[in-house]
Amino acid sequence: SSRPGYGAEGRVAGRAVEVGADRLMRDLGHDLSAFADQAERLGEEGKSPLYAAVDGRLAAVIAVADPIKPTTPAAIAAIHALGLKVAMITGDNRRTAEAVARRLGIDEVRAEILPDGKVAAIRALQAGGRRVAFVGDGVNDAPALAAADVGLAVGGGTDVAIESADVVLTGGDLRGAVNAIALSRATMRNIRQNLVWAFGYNVVLIPVAAGLLFPLFGWLLSPMLAAGAMALSSVSVLTNALRLRGFRTRFEGVQP
Repeated sequence: SSRPGYGAEGRVAGRAVEVGADRLMRDLGHDLSAFADQAERLGEEGKSPLYAAVDGRLAAVIAVADPIKPTTPAAIAAIHALGLKVAMITGDNRRTAEAVARRLGIDEVRAEILPDGKVAAIRALQAGGRRVAFVGDGVNDAPALAAADVGLAVGGGTDVAIESADVVLTGGDLRGAVNAIALSRATMRNIRQNLVWAFGYNVVLIPVAAGLLFPLFGWLLSPMLAAGAMALSSVSVLTNALRLRGFRTRFEGVQP
């Protein structure tokens, strides 16, 4: 039987076998002191130490590692260049998580988080008034994707994660998140420009078209010119919006 965030227990050839993280072994009452040095060394190497117990006795320590994708360091550096901070929420032990964070330049680490604790970790990050975007792909990530201000699901992730997210990245490359953030910023900037232009245009010309300035300055706008000016305003806003077609992502060839 499996215990999410802990490990698994079962019987193999009639013998009781438990395999899992240190929290599982402590929960079962096993003393891990004999493997403390090995576990510390593995953690410093960025590997996650797991333990195996047979018939109630510790039998081995096992090292597993999730290799860092070659594109991840560049993606994190680009996120920093956008003025954002990076936090890692993981179920791995703290020593392993901090070793990986140092290697990648991650700003904040929330380690040893159980699957049902990711939402609490998101809430803790939001508590300081920060807006949090969360990238995930697994079933256990779905609640956190929904709780974050912006949830970004990796395209190859589980269906429940994709359904819970606000944005779906078409590939598994973290650089896609960088492109998505940059594109969203450019879009919002374009929207604000259009709003300022549209409101400013109308604030200036509507009084002229209504004849409010005629008694003061003798200015009067004919209905034909007013209609043309209104069309020109729409053309200007549309033209500005079309500039997004020329948007160039930081990482060309990586779809957001």
